[in-house]
Amino acid sequence: MRPRIRKTTWPRPALILTDTPIPRCPDCRGEGGHNHDYGDPFTGEYAGTEWEPCPCWNENRRWTLLPLPRRTPPGEYSDEPPF
Repeated sequence: MRPRIRKTTWPRPALILTDTPIPRCPDCRGEGGHNHDYGDPFTGEYAGTEWEPCPCWNENRRWTLLPLPRRTPPGEYSDEPPF
């Protein structure tokens, strides 16, 4: 595991500790996976793109370190505590 601290906005703003892909992975070259284009089986036309994660990384491995207050409109203050 290669932990990194990141800021996330979903499902709520927070600082999280997350796993990152291996930078020198020969399969994904540190990107964490591959995009695969696929076509409609009947027409053969482009139908979308799927993401296939690399085994060197688990995108679901993350822990919330510090929930952050939600953003408020300008001029207003939040009374929501960050903990």
